[in-house]
Amino acid sequence: MYVLTSSVSVADESLSAFNELKLGKKFKFIIFALNDAKTEIVVEETSTATDYDTFLEKLPENECKYAIYDFEYELGGGEGKRSKIVFFTWSPDTAPIRAKMVYASSKDALRRALNGISADVQGTDFSEVAYESVLERVSRGAGSH
Repeated sequence: MYVLTSSVSVADESLSAFNELKLGKKFKFIIFALNDAKTEIVVEETSTATDYDTFLEKLPENECKYAIYDFEYELGGGEGKRSKIVFFTWSPDTAPIRAKMVYASSKDALRRALNGISADVQGTDFSEVAYESVLERVSRGAGSH
């Protein structure tokens, strides 16, 4: 049995990239990973690609990741485009158990450090992170603002 501590820190670059996505709209999405020593959450990749499928292709079949996606969608009734920042915890069923445990125990460190997230999505397979699934989650109650 591995004893997991919450001694994982969030790299400054991770916070900077998030703020550039949130405030500067510089990125469309960010993929985060634990460093090799499993002590810090670092930026693995940033992208300006606006296609949601491009984002999904970055989620590996057998590895855990965290991600932030600036999710844009249209509401019916002429309300126009909306944008919500979505936090993804990608923990596929096929990932090693130890990796899933480390990512699960480290998630709060990253999640707490990032202010301005509208929705959380936990994905264990691609159906849970499909565009329609995320759209349903972010648009729930969106008309009531």
